[in-house]
Amino acid sequence: MKSITEKYGHERVTVVKGGVTRHRSIFNGLKVFAGSELANHLLQKPEVVIIHDAVRPFVEEDILAKVVMAAKEYGAAGAIRPLVSTVIASDADGCLDHSLERARYRASEMPQAFLFDVIYKAYQQCTDYDLDYGTECLHLALKYCETNAKLVEGPADLWKVTYKRDLYAAESIVKDNLSQQVCVITDVKEAVAQVGFLFHESLKRQIKVEAVSLPLSKNDSHLQNIFSGQYYNFVCVNDKKYALEETQKLVDMLEKRNTPLLDPVVLILVQLDISEKVSFSIGMEEITGIKKFAREVKKKNILVYGLLMQYKDHLLLQETVNSAAALIMALIKDRNPELIGQLLVANLLKYSTNTGKSLLLEANIPTTELLKQIMKY
Repeated sequence: MKSITEKYGHERVTVVKGGVTRHRSIFNGLKVFAGSELANHLLQKPEVVIIHDAVRPFVEEDILAKVVMAAKEYGAAGAIRPLVSTVIASDADGCLDHSLERARYRASEMPQAFLFDVIYKAYQQCTDYDLDYGTECLHLALKYCETNAKLVEGPADLWKVTYKRDLYAAESIVKDNLSQQVCVITDVKEAVAQVGFLFHESLKRQIKVEAVSLPLSKNDSHLQNIFSGQYYNFVCVNDKKYALEETQKLVDMLEKRNTPLLDPVVLILVQLDISEKVSFSIGMEEITGIKKFAREVKKKNILVYGLLMQYKDHLLLQETVNSAAALIMALIKDRNPELIGQLLVANLLKYSTNTGKSLLLEANIPTTELLKQIMKY
């Protein structure tokens, strides 16, 4: 825990040794505020303390504020949620004895808040049995201090990560929270800025977008401000060949941001290819360089992806942008570290056939499937 707090710069965190049970750990924490000296400084006794558990990782500031204000008024307060299943009791033979009326009961959740003097007095008076087998802090305040807690309706995100399958649900919530907004950065060149505008229009139907056009080659203060903000998704559009030096500058800006990179940042580098040649403009040597660079910056919690966007027909530009935007959204939402350094392709090429008709080909599908479509046509 100490290494984690140091790594992410949490200066207002004091680590206290836990106990063998939940209540003994909480009691150890309360003792620190009761006059014990720790880490060469004395922690000031608070008016209100909040008790929370790490298995409910998605607690929001709003519910924290609600239980604190209720605790200041009532002495104790805790979050609750409706029961999702009926509670039943079995008899000695393992058969149904009785059930509870679900509408009358609630599930006790965390966080819980208390006037410090109330909860500390309760822990000082509770028995060893309470400390070893108890589970409910609100019950201790009621039992030993006659403090009847105020119950506050909590949000649905207070569910517990209990089983292994819950880790996948938690990961999904984290990814969804990180995928709410994206910053699209383009060069000031006319063709690049136009594509950036089209990206903005295509992406804003699915995600909050900020679009900025500025010289990427310069050490622009506005660019530094963007990278020091709270964005976790960046799309950088350029018409030059993949320039690792320029990309390194963007990574350096991300590393210097005001808040530590607690969650992975997605950096998608879009290279425009508007040449009339059909062949890709990036060779194997450059692709190898991209992969090596992406592996290095992954250690810094930055996921770098490459996207080659080709369009040979200006009339197909919007469709090409839509195709690229779909790939961008997939990368942002999935945040798959296995795909870093890959060069994805989004383009629409228009060919005439000897029948006088036209066929649109999406080059981001496998080559064999592409050939099948052509033969079928």
